[in-house]
Amino acid sequence: MEKIYDKKIMEALVAKSKYHDVLDSLGIDFYLIKYEKGELVSSPFQDEVLFQIVEQGSIDIYFIRDDGTCYSLSKGTTNYFLGDMDIFYPRSNNIYAEAAEKLTCISFSIEKNREALLSNNRFLKLICNSLSYKIGTMTVMDAAPASLTERVMSYMKYKCKNETLKGIEKSAFHLHCSARQLQRILNQSEAAGLVKKLGKGTYQLRIF
Repeated sequence: MEKIYDKKIMEALVAKSKYHDVLDSLGIDFYLIKYEKGELVSSPFQDEVLFQIVEQGSIDIYFIRDDGTCYSLSKGTTNYFLGDMDIFYPRSNNIYAEAAEKLTCISFSIEKNREALLSNNRFLKLICNSLSYKIGTMTVMDAAPASLTERVMSYMKYKCKNETLKGIEKSAFHLHCSARQLQRILNQSEAAGLVKKLGKGTYQLRIF
């Protein structure tokens, strides 16, 4: 990830944006963030809550349940908004956005600019349109078919601190499987080089 604060670059990008009239009316400072393919653009682990507009590239947005089940919410391309729900609601612990290719986003802090955002009717109209579209999309979403092995890998990547599973019994409960099933999958994954055993009942992801 790379952040660019050059004012001349940002002025040129905002001027080219589909939303330039509304962005200019906000009177806030923008900066550019560049992501490599596979980087998380938005996740529950981020310290700062950002509003981002896709300027170039595309993203995948998905919902990860505590049992590792993955729901594809949508794909975002140029002019897609990230962070619109965070303006009004606490951040979800389960929604992730990942760069599907090299990606650049016009960005700014929501918390630092919340008052300006909520007092701008033109901006709020854009947000309402965006949220209406996303809600419509979510009503027809379905879980992506996944084997237990895929769910274990997803659980370790998104739900375990430092991608490290600790405690077979506890983890099996979250994954809705037996401890024996989970241990068998971890043994197979270790043999395949997908995870590394750190100690009794403790495994760290080695892929992705």
